[in-house]
Amino acid sequence: MRTDLLTEPVDGLTELLAVVDAFDRTLVNGLLRPQPAQAAALADLADALAAGPLAAGVAGAAEKAATGAAGEEHLMLLAAARGALLGAAHDALAAVVTAATGRTAGTHPAAAPAPAAPLNVLAAARSWLCDLARAGWQGIDHELVAGAAPVVSAMLPDPALRRLAVLLDGFAAELAASCPGAALERVPVRRWADLWARALLLTQPGALAEPPAVPVTGRLLPLGVDLQEHATAAQAQVHAVFEPADGGPSRLVRASVAVPKPDTVVGAGVWQLLRPQCALLAAAGEGRAMELTGMALTAAGDLHWQDELAVAGEPADPFATARVALAAAHAAVTPPLERHPARLAEPVFLVGYAVRPEDAVGPGAGADQEVGMHPENGVRFELAGHQLFVDTDRIPAAGPLTPAAVAASTACIGLLRWDAGRFVLQPLAVETTVKKKTVAVHAGGWAGGTADKLGVKAEKAATEAVAVLRERAGRLLRK
Repeated sequence: MRTDLLTEPVDGLTELLAVVDAFDRTLVNGLLRPQPAQAAALADLADALAAGPLAAGVAGAAEKAATGAAGEEHLMLLAAARGALLGAAHDALAAVVTAATGRTAGTHPAAAPAPAAPLNVLAAARSWLCDLARAGWQGIDHELVAGAAPVVSAMLPDPALRRLAVLLDGFAAELAASCPGAALERVPVRRWADLWARALLLTQPGALAEPPAVPVTGRLLPLGVDLQEHATAAQAQVHAVFEPADGGPSRLVRASVAVPKPDTVVGAGVWQLLRPQCALLAAAGEGRAMELTGMALTAAGDLHWQDELAVAGEPADPFATARVALAAAHAAVTPPLERHPARLAEPVFLVGYAVRPEDAVGPGAGADQEVGMHPENGVRFELAGHQLFVDTDRIPAAGPLTPAAVAASTACIGLLRWDAGRFVLQPLAVETTVKKKTVAVHAGGWAGGTADKLGVKAEKAATEAVAVLRERAGRLLRK
């Protein structure tokens, strides 16, 4: 991989993100009574789109918003303008990744017509989101945030709207936990603007349309597991190389499983909740391939996992897969409305690097916001004189992989991401030397079960916690 390309500045990216940051700050105080600084940020947003097809509409919307007279159609245009800029940033960064990895980039196919959605429900969601923009994050209160509840309740029964419903529900929950906004000491500016703009765009009729998933048959070779955990939910995403049975080009794919969880289940205990939902986790933990027959695969590279369509195959070492098959695999395609720098997560394989301590926190776009990670005690991989920062904060506690193992590694499978103004590497697995032997350590090494003392202890504690919760739930149901 050409790490030199990852360290070169991308033309116009800093200026583009500065425009987005300025617009995001206008949502802190709201657009009901805009101040001069907010009007200037809106004008800059319009100027950034002056050469594009949205130019006239965004210019008019910015003028209306600067006077406090923005209607729903104007706020929709501002959200679209913001999305267009972040989409352009994503495309520029994705082009760098494609050049650095040498992979073939695909094109997104046309979407199938979206199922008819109740326009009144979409309008209600749009109205609530526009009220949020007018009030601003510092103007939210419980009454305003509670306006999302009936909208979410109306959406959840409809499968076509469930994706938007979950987004609105989670967004409203975050806002409710932060009420009243006037008392907030720190506002997650970029995150809330992302959620607001994405939700608003998805309220447009037809925005939820996607290309149809196609059934595929072939061999799946897991590379690693990315575990994402919150207080009440957990998701495991298996990154893999798929080799079609018809001899077509191999592809990078993902398979995800998510479950709700009690906040008392942490660490390795999370696998007990996830494992029964997806046989792929056991295969990934054991280092086995899987044979798929007719499983649906989206254009974005996501498998609609069904256990009955997969059987465990022969042993498949992820590092052998990374060395032999990863470089030739075609990259997945990002859907148009999901084009955002945070969406980048490209599987890569690195070997022959030197490990350096990260002894300085570098500046970057948005480094003062909630996305900045920059661990002071992190590490950097140095290849051919160029350094790549390693995000050890993303290593889950529910696995044997540790920052120390990363620092002692000689080879690494990871996800190339963009965070806080630079490319970073999220380790999924490393090869290191223990007692003169090369040993592989995986973040998802306990996904299928473990004999490791720490893993067994954590799973036992989780088993006891889950048993207690089930017994209490049973009592409540009996009453």
